[in-house]
Amino acid sequence: MGGERLYLYDTTLRDGQQTQGVAFSTAEKLRIAQALDALGVDYIEGGWPGANPTDSAFFEEVGATRATLTAFGMTKRAGRSAENDDVLAAVLDARTPAVCLVGKTHLFQVTEALGITGEENLEAIRASVAHVVAQGREALFDAEHFFDGYAGDAEYAVACLEAALAAGARWVVLCDTNGGTMPGQIGAVVADLIARGLPGDRLGIHTHNDTEQAVAGSLAAVEAGVRQVQGALNGLGERCGNANLTSLIPTLLLKPPFAGRFDIGVTEAALEGLTRVSRMLDEILNRVPLRQAPYVGSSAFAHKAGLHASAILKNPATYEHVDPARVGNRRVIPMSNQAGQSNLRRRLAEMGLEVPRDAPALGRILERIKAREAEGYTYDTAQASFELLAREELGCLQEFFEVERYRVTIERRRDAQGRRVTLSEAVVVVRIDGEQTLSVSESLDAAGCDQGPVNALSKALAKDLGRYQSVIDDMRLVDFKVRITQGGTEAVTRVIIDSQDGMGRRWQTVGVSANIVDASFEALLDAVRWKLIRDCGAGPAA
Repeated sequence: MGGERLYLYDTTLRDGQQTQGVAFSTAEKLRIAQALDALGVDYIEGGWPGANPTDSAFFEEVGATRATLTAFGMTKRAGRSAENDDVLAAVLDARTPAVCLVGKTHLFQVTEALGITGEENLEAIRASVAHVVAQGREALFDAEHFFDGYAGDAEYAVACLEAALAAGARWVVLCDTNGGTMPGQIGAVVADLIARGLPGDRLGIHTHNDTEQAVAGSLAAVEAGVRQVQGALNGLGERCGNANLTSLIPTLLLKPPFAGRFDIGVTEAALEGLTRVSRMLDEILNRVPLRQAPYVGSSAFAHKAGLHASAILKNPATYEHVDPARVGNRRVIPMSNQAGQSNLRRRLAEMGLEVPRDAPALGRILERIKAREAEGYTYDTAQASFELLAREELGCLQEFFEVERYRVTIERRRDAQGRRVTLSEAVVVVRIDGEQTLSVSESLDAAGCDQGPVNALSKALAKDLGRYQSVIDDMRLVDFKVRITQGGTEAVTRVIIDSQDGMGRRWQTVGVSANIVDASFEALLDAVRWKLIRDCGAGPAA
């Protein structure tokens, strides 16, 4: 690409697994590695061989990658040689092209945590890195607690880096392990290191997000001269996470002063898959993607205010710093009680409905939105429900089926072992093409666990929709949110449901009622109707 080379080192499979609540399977790690390789990162850190069965199995199964596959471990322990350290041996046994070893560079940590002298730690760094290099591997040294160590005893911290470099390390990586160093400090320290004679093209940066500045700290280090950046997809990592590669990659590729100056290995064509990769990771983790995530969040290019939407219609650059398509995202014009006709017509156009400026239905849609939001509905995120509302007012909402009635019963009882269990059963009666169909479903999953009344309703509704059944077979409910919008005796329940289909489409619907089951059923109905409109067609606006 022509610029100075800047290397991307991904730690999702190792640091990401230290995130509370995250435990990748081997198959999931292989899938993530494949996506990272296609994206274009330079290094994929697969984990710590020998530390757990999953990491060991990953290295056995991963196969060849374009990126440099890296195993992670630690420098040898005191009192033994590098050749006779079984922990170091397990890392080398993974036979990866590169090996990253973490070691202390903060003298306080050396004496307090390791209980050894500063010289013993330096020898451990020298001997371990030299042993890796002697095995024909590319060696990296993660300088743990480096910025705290530099503040406490700069000469010792630098001596640790020099020991690794002298032993043959390709990279020494400056780690802000506690995540508390300010970006300006990081930049100043890097500049000082380079002024001391350490080569910037052998320095890396590894930041944590404990002050919400991991990305800023990484960028400050790059500006000051480091040429390797470490991070994890979606900012996964211990405590508050690591530097978010999902934010770093597009910033480095698209934003001055980095754009054009550096070649990061990720092409603009590959960048268009960034949003998909980010959401794939959330799907693996069974998490709802963060809407406000920069670049890849569903709200990253959402324009709610009427003035904003009006300007966006004239020129997207008025309120967008990059074209959302460049990162695989899309522009959203949400509907709410703040909406104006600019928002509305834009949103209708995105639905494929071109409506004249003077169409009476526009005013009716806006008034209905405002009235319904006063009742507790919200269309900011529930774009699928908004589309159904708009189509109804425009006279182009096809009624694929009619729900004549539904019933849900909840039973509480004791099983054969005397344990107290609950069971929900739903009955849904629909009419399709003049024919009445009755479907019954229970709320038990394959393991016999109760999934609740909404699950029973969802299964009953989707059990038999006649000629439309094949259209909805790939639908699934992926998130369910409940909020009480008023208090006291007039409490109203709002339910928002996220649905997804086999094509990867994701949509939200909303239901409101004093009864949580009824609100849920309304949102479920909207989800099915939207899917049918998308896949069966709904006709033009009247």
